Amino acid sequence: MQLIKVGAAVLNQTPLDWDGNKRNILAAIAAARIDGVQLLCLPELCITGYGCEDMFHSAGVQRMALRVLREIAPATAGMAVSVGLPLLFQSTLFNTACLIVDGQVRGFVAKRYLAGEGIHYEPRWFKAWPSGLVTSTEVDAVALPLGEIFFDLGGVKVGFEICEDAWVARRPGADLALKGVDIILNPSASHFAFGKFEVRKRFVTEGSRAFGVSYVYANLLGNESGRTIYDGGALIASAGELMAVGPRLSFADFVLTSALIDLDITRGARARSGSYAPQLEAIGAQCVYVPFTFVDLKTAAKPVPQSTWEQGPDVKCEEFSRAEALALYDYLRKSRSHGYVVSISGGADSATVSCLVHLMVQLGTAELGMSGFLAKLPWLKPLQERSPRSLVQALLLTVYQATANSSKVTHDAAQGVAQAIGAEFINLELEEVAQSYRVLIEKAIGRHLSWEQDDIALQNIQARVRSPGVWMLANLRGALLLATSNRSEAAVGYATMDGDTSGGLSPLGGVDKAFIRRWLCWMEKIGPQGVGPIVALSLVNAQQPTAELRPAGSKQTDEADLMPYDILDRIERAAILDRQTPGEVFERMRVEFPHHRAADLRLWVERFFRLWCRNQWKRERYAPSFHLDDESLDPKTWCRFPILSGGFERELESLRSLVPDGAK
Repeated sequence: MQLIKVGAAVLNQTPLDWDGNKRNILAAIAAARIDGVQLLCLPELCITGYGCEDMFHSAGVQRMALRVLREIAPATAGMAVSVGLPLLFQSTLFNTACLIVDGQVRGFVAKRYLAGEGIHYEPRWFKAWPSGLVTSTEVDAVALPLGEIFFDLGGVKVGFEICEDAWVARRPGADLALKGVDIILNPSASHFAFGKFEVRKRFVTEGSRAFGVSYVYANLLGNESGRTIYDGGALIASAGELMAVGPRLSFADFVLTSALIDLDITRGARARSGSYAPQLEAIGAQCVYVPFTFVDLKTAAKPVPQSTWEQGPDVKCEEFSRAEALALYDYLRKSRSHGYVVSISGGADSATVSCLVHLMVQLGTAELGMSGFLAKLPWLKPLQERSPRSLVQALLLTVYQATANSSKVTHDAAQGVAQAIGAEFINLELEEVAQSYRVLIEKAIGRHLSWEQDDIALQNIQARVRSPGVWMLANLRGALLLATSNRSEAAVGYATMDGDTSGGLSPLGGVDKAFIRRWLCWMEKIGPQGVGPIVALSLVNAQQPTAELRPAGSKQTDEADLMPYDILDRIERAAILDRQTPGEVFERMRVEFPHHRAADLRLWVERFFRLWCRNQWKRERYAPSFHLDDESLDPKTWCRFPILSGGFERELESLRSLVPDGAK
């Protein structure tokens, strides 16, 4: 039995925050040393931050990354630590993992496969390293190996798969296994998406089994740069067994996960495998020999269990609650805002946003304690020594803004939710303001406005007059206004620009309305583990979603204006995620919703495509939203579409000819 202790630390980094990033790295190294870790993996590009965007091409950024690397190196005495940084070589930028051993930089492994889909744009900044190439680069007048290399640390061979390298069919790990590598480190910046963690666990565990190695995976953590959430979740596996699972969506600056691995087990597994065909020829420059001694430990490994909230039936609701809470906290502290403001309507979206700020406080203080939570918000010193409920009141202002078409039902729902979560609540009467605009425009155009002729304009002015006042309240508090639009509304433009889209951040821009409604019912009855339900949400859940902008007699509802939200969600997925034509989407809807008339399904499909094409300009203007799944409509990070287009006219004409009005 040859036991050594390995570790993976997830870090909450910020692009270009040199001192903050260095502080987290050094703190993780110090914690690993205390824990007895001898080989530590840190996340991808952890020195610079992963989300530096085009600043990666700044020569100053590249130089500073190397400077911070030199400052970190002495802290690794007696250990081997991998850190990630960009490296310029022959006028080409590479995404590299650097191994520091016993205080000295020993070499750079360059990423072979770049993430270039979805929210990732690595090929814009980096080049993929050519397979099999090994060279050297000069750092501080010292030649250091660079490329597709691995390290022999006193007889223990260590190799790398850098994030995307492990997601492709031809994983570098297969070649490393044939060269006798014992441990594969995977420094990653793998974004959060619903259900994605299970995929990571599979490739880590299966990689350790198929390659006959121990596998150490370290991810980023938190809302790093604004839109993307990283969930952490370090993983350590050996010979097909998951040895340790780190917590996810933590509010901490770093989380260390460690495990004891037995080299004899993985080496023995390879020796017994009839299919293992090692490369016995000389491996030459690919192997970097480094003098190092691993302490042979004799204690048994203690697997780290997964968080209990991840083992229940409501994992997606739990993930949403915790991912949003962490993202809002990081956005608050990294933007140095003094809190959040929500225009609360009594409907589903604004209630959800308000509850998420409540969860930010509840989950954050439960993990960090009140003092730890506030220590990261030092500009809010008067907030010390508060209870979580009073802290919600200090950090969240909710504003109900009524016009003549607002009802007592929505007012009571808004006030009830605000009181239940402890938020400050203000009621503003805006009918006079809305009417002043109506009179102003009627005078200018020389005629009266009517609902029959001017429906959209009369609806929108009520939504728009809500924006200036709530922005003013946000400015007075030094707080950030949260927009309340969701992804379903974004898909069809069912939102008033400069009305309910007003805000500096849109927490719900990445989720559909059907899920929001399910989540609110879950929050009313169950709620996140350790927090519990918010019963007052029954006042929201009892209503049909409505903009409440037409007179009460019209009985306005969102679904009457658009279509049933569950159908809207399915059409959106088929049309946008799967890139299906209107005719193909219609046929799919007939299969999925056979109880609806063919004419209605055709109408809804046609309505979706028309509204989708007409409203790309709105999606371009929406406030930044959090990326929560791989169905995002954010044109800046995921789903690009022309602002002006032909609007699928030929395809929709074909659909109309196949399905006439009244068809069953």
